Amino acid sequence: MNKQHILIFSLTAIFLCSCTKEKTFKSNVEDYNVYLETIAPNTTSKYFDTWNNKITKDSTELMSFGIVAGEYERNFGKTGNITYLKKAEKALTKAFEIANIGKENYARGLARNYISQHRFREALKMAEIADSIGGGKEETQALLFDVHLELGNYQTAASYLDSLKNMSSFGYLIRAAKWNDYKGDLDTTIKLMELAMARAESSNNISLRLWSYTNIADYYGHAGRIEDSYRYYLKALKLDPKNAYAKKGLAWIVFSHEKNGVEALRILDAVTQNYVAPDYYLLKAEIYDFLGDEDKKAQNLDAYFNLAKNPYYGQMYAAYNVEFLLEHTKDYQKAMQLAFKEIESRPTPETYNLLAKTYLKMGEYKKALAVVEDKLVAKSYEPTILWTTAEVYKVNNEFDKVQALKRELETAFYELGPDAIEPIKNL
Repeated sequence: MNKQHILIFSLTAIFLCSCTKEKTFKSNVEDYNVYLETIAPNTTSKYFDTWNNKITKDSTELMSFGIVAGEYERNFGKTGNITYLKKAEKALTKAFEIANIGKENYARGLARNYISQHRFREALKMAEIADSIGGGKEETQALLFDVHLELGNYQTAASYLDSLKNMSSFGYLIRAAKWNDYKGDLDTTIKLMELAMARAESSNNISLRLWSYTNIADYYGHAGRIEDSYRYYLKALKLDPKNAYAKKGLAWIVFSHEKNGVEALRILDAVTQNYVAPDYYLLKAEIYDFLGDEDKKAQNLDAYFNLAKNPYYGQMYAAYNVEFLLEHTKDYQKAMQLAFKEIESRPTPETYNLLAKTYLKMGEYKKALAVVEDKLVAKSYEPTILWTTAEVYKVNNEFDKVQALKRELETAFYELGPDAIEPIKNL
């Protein structure tokens, strides 16, 4: 056997060993049981109350508004309660109005709050105001990258990323990772995120470490590195035992990788005792559908609908609402209206995907194909978008293109979930 054959054999053996390891990986309830206690998070303190009580209708105590806004945003992270995010917005708006010095800081804070609410055009306006004021130039450029990427202004986003380039900067590395994820280069994304995580760990900044661990866990999951993903969700929970996002990540591993819907629901039920966000109920409905429990599925869909109709959410759940209308209420006209509204807000492959799916459901196959070919092909490599593209090609009899996409989609079953397996096999 020559050296080239030995090398190929060795690489193949490593690949097969790695695949086998991931397929045989199994979670252990003893790893995370301790984090499933259902104690409500503390959302107040003497310190917070002191500053909050200083705020009156005619207050001009700038420091009070800034501190209170920060506390409200932390409470939103702890509970998922949208009321806290709206209260933070109100405090930041007042701070921005009354500030004479450091006004750009409140403009950036308000922009980030708007990003959390999916009010991206308003976020851009505030970021541009911060830029025009000056001060904290690098922080503002990073914010402008974030907003333009969300809006689908990819060339502009790239120019801001270039202006930030600094391989020793945590802020640059996480944005470069996000940029490469958008481009579909997952290997580079993970390498950059690992560098960012190393920076966070060396700084011993708990919030940066927590953010790094949950994000690297997501990326490892996308790459099929399930055990690594699992390990980093656990590392996140060791830092923050109440972290709902990390628990949701564990639930997804148990559901999608292990096909253990009952245990996944046990994890999610523990989360939703004290953390309220509509999408958690959609996931629970998906799992109940997998388990064949139509009553519990319907109950969780109702819970999603009743939460998501809160006007405070605005556009935050617009994409979920389109899917909800298409799959569950069959109100295709309303779904189309929402899809167009999302495109108007931010014309990205993700929003055009909603429109393509709506046309597909309506039987408007040529319109769906036009959207796919003009707005989706080679614009995104997200499995959900590739799946829509394959379905649209199938109904338009483009079978060669379907088969090429099918091969790629068959490597994404973990990301798409168990309910996707049969439909994709039948493409």
